[in-house]
Amino acid sequence: IPLSISTGPAFPARVRNTLSNERAVSDMIALLHVTASAKYGLGCAVRKVTLAICFFLAFTTSGAAQTITVVALGDSLVQGYGLQPEQGFVPQLENWLQANGEDVTVENAGVSGDTTAGGLARIEWTLASEPDALIIVLGGNDLLRGILPEHSRENLNGILAAASNRGLPALLAGHEAPSNYGPEYKDEFEAIYPELAEKYGAMLYPKFFAALDAEGDRQEVRRRYMQDDGIHPNSDGVALIVASVGPFVVDLIRAARASQ
Repeated sequence: IPLSISTGPAFPARVRNTLSNERAVSDMIALLHVTASAKYGLGCAVRKVTLAICFFLAFTTSGAAQTITVVALGDSLVQGYGLQPEQGFVPQLENWLQANGEDVTVENAGVSGDTTAGGLARIEWTLASEPDALIIVLGGNDLLRGILPEHSRENLNGILAAASNRGLPALLAGHEAPSNYGPEYKDEFEAIYPELAEKYGAMLYPKFFAALDAEGDRQEVRRRYMQDDGIHPNSDGVALIVASVGPFVVDLIRAARASQ
């Protein structure tokens, strides 16, 4: 994990950009006042200064407003387990969004083997970079380990609360529980995602593997779209998932822009 050390005061990137723009505007005003006053009357100079400032601010503001940073918090499904770097969920999602006209950066906060408890333990560190929105893909490893649904609920609740406290739009991806734990466990676990999404006003993608399930025969899906372990999607499987979840992320990006 890359770390940076600074010996001076650290301002967030947005603050630094704002300060830089303000200094540029100030310099432009001074220069235009001198130039315009030398060649034209005061009224003409003021009009030119005002027009130049408006153009400058419109340019810098529109450029800043277009860039959205989305952090994907998750487990191996987000991290890209077993895939080449460019084949994983995050790079494929970023490419899909950009191909569909979104000026966005998607950051990979996936850790293989992570549970909802692990996601909660690192949510504050994950959000320290001040992203504009959050995607949460957690719970698969809770299911593999048979963790009690109430514990998974508590952890996901903490993650969504952290995002809500920062005013971050969030997209929560759900999971389908296996039937081998019994119907009560299955119903209780699967209810976590819609109920927490409603509680925090988060967006919901009901089932992360929905696009693969829609392909039909499970044996054929496993052969074509899954890695040999039968748990993680291959590159083609990730592409199907991305094409399905992509429109939900577009809505997330629009919500992030609206909150800026």
